[in-house]
Amino acid sequence: MLENSHPTIIQGGMGVGVSHWPLARAVSACGQLGVVSGTALDLLLHRKLQDGDPGGHLRRALDRLPLPGVAARLLANSFLPEGRKPGRPYKGLPMVAAHPTRESAEWLVAANFAEVFLAKEGHAGPIGINYLHKVQLPTLPSLFGAILAGVDYVLMGAGIPMDIPGAIDSLARGEPVRLQLEVEDALPGEMFWSEFVPREWFDGPLPPLGRPFFLAIVSSAVLAMALARKASGRVDGFVVENASAGGHNAPPRGTPARNERGEPVFGPRDVPDIAKIRSLGLPFWLAGSEAGPERLAEARAQGANGVQVGSAFAFCEESGIDPSIKARVLAESVAGTLDVFTDPLASPTGFPFKVVGVAGTVSESEVYQGRPRLCDLGYLRRLYRKPDGTIGYRCPGEPVNLYASKGGALADTVGRKCVCNGLMATIGRAQIQPGGLAEPALVTAGQDARRLARFLDPGAHGYTVADVLRHLLGQSFATTATTP
Repeated sequence: MLENSHPTIIQGGMGVGVSHWPLARAVSACGQLGVVSGTALDLLLHRKLQDGDPGGHLRRALDRLPLPGVAARLLANSFLPEGRKPGRPYKGLPMVAAHPTRESAEWLVAANFAEVFLAKEGHAGPIGINYLHKVQLPTLPSLFGAILAGVDYVLMGAGIPMDIPGAIDSLARGEPVRLQLEVEDALPGEMFWSEFVPREWFDGPLPPLGRPFFLAIVSSAVLAMALARKASGRVDGFVVENASAGGHNAPPRGTPARNERGEPVFGPRDVPDIAKIRSLGLPFWLAGSEAGPERLAEARAQGANGVQVGSAFAFCEESGIDPSIKARVLAESVAGTLDVFTDPLASPTGFPFKVVGVAGTVSESEVYQGRPRLCDLGYLRRLYRKPDGTIGYRCPGEPVNLYASKGGALADTVGRKCVCNGLMATIGRAQIQPGGLAEPALVTAGQDARRLARFLDPGAHGYTVADVLRHLLGQSFATTATTP
C-alpha cells in the first residue's frame, strides 16, 4: 500500500472478538480500514474449535499456516466436530506467561495468523489488527502471527508503545526481538524481558514478510510527540482518542475528581492539542463520537486523514457481539434510555472503562455481586517481582485474599470486574463455571452508542457496515469481497 493511500475511515479494534474477521472484512471490502481485535485471539480460537468451527473457516485458515505440524496439534487438542454438548464447560488454555511455552506460543501465532488471513481473504483492501500495550505477554508471538498473514496495519493503545515499532521492524526482518516487561516492585535498574525468535519456527528460510504500518493510539499531543521522536522504530501515524471513546480511556490528568455518578471528570487538559499533533507531519485520525458526516468534515478541516469509528460498527450485523445483546442495546438506543457509564474501577488495569448498562450483565450490582471472584484467563494480570527475584502474577479481580497474599493492596480490589470473562460472554463464548454458572457479559461501548438509532431504517431492527459507511461518506457501498 502506498504511503498516500491511507483510508478515511478506520473501524475500531474493539473488545474480544467484537471486531472479528467478518466485520473487518466487510469494512475493508468497502474500501476502508477493517481492523480485527488482537486481544485473546488464542482463547477465542480454542473456544471456536470446541464449538465445532461452523463453516470450517478456522480450519481453512489453519490449513494455510506455513508452520509444519502446528495446525494439526491445535486441532487435535481442541476441535470437536459436533461442538460442545449444552452446558459443557470449555476446556481451558494455560495462561500466557512471561516466557511462553511452545504450546502457548503456537496458539498465539496461529490464532493471529488465522484472524488476519480470514479478514484479508477474497478482496484487495487493507486489514489492521489492534493490540493493548497493557497486555504485554502475548504481544510478540501475536505480532509475528499477524505479520505472517500479511497484516497491513498494527494499531496499539492503552499504554505507551515506545518499543513496538522496533519490534515490528525486527519481526518483519525475521530477526530475534525482545520486549521489556512492566514489572511492579522491580528493583532500581532491574529489567525483565519477553523474547521471540522467528527463525526457530522454520526448518528452512523464512518466507518474505512485509512491514505493516504502525499507528499509535494516543490521547495527548505530548505522547504523540514523544512517540514520533523517541520510539524504537518508525511511527506511521496516530489515532487520537478523546474521553468519549469506548473501552479503556486514559486517566484524567491532574487531581482526580468524580462527578455525581462517580465517573472520572475529564477537563481541558484532557483535550488533545490537534495543532501540535498536526505539526508532526504524520497522518492522524480522530476517535471518540466521530460517527457522523459533520464530525468527519470537522476532522478533515483540522488536517486529519479521517476518523476512527467504533461503537457504530460494534453493533452492526457483521460484528461479533451476541445478537441478543445487540437487540437490547439497539432497543434502548431507540427508546433514548441507553446508559454508558465511565467506570473508574471496573478494569484491573486501573484505566477508566466504559460500561453499557444492559440487563443481566455485570453492569447491574446484583449480577456483579453474585459472581464469585476468580481470575482464570489472566490477560489483564499485573506482573510483580517476587522476593526471590522471579516474576509473579496477580490480578485485582481475583479473590481478595489471594491478591493480598501476593503483596497487592486491598484498595486495588474494590469494584474490580473480570473484564476477560465478561467480554468473552459478550460475544457468546461464556465459560460455564463450577456449579453451572455461566459467566455474565460485560458490554463496553463509547458514549456515541446512545445514538445508534440513527443507523436504523424505519421499522428495522438492525443495520450493516454499508449503512454506517453510507451515513459517514454520503454514498452507497457495494462489497468487493468474493465468497471464500
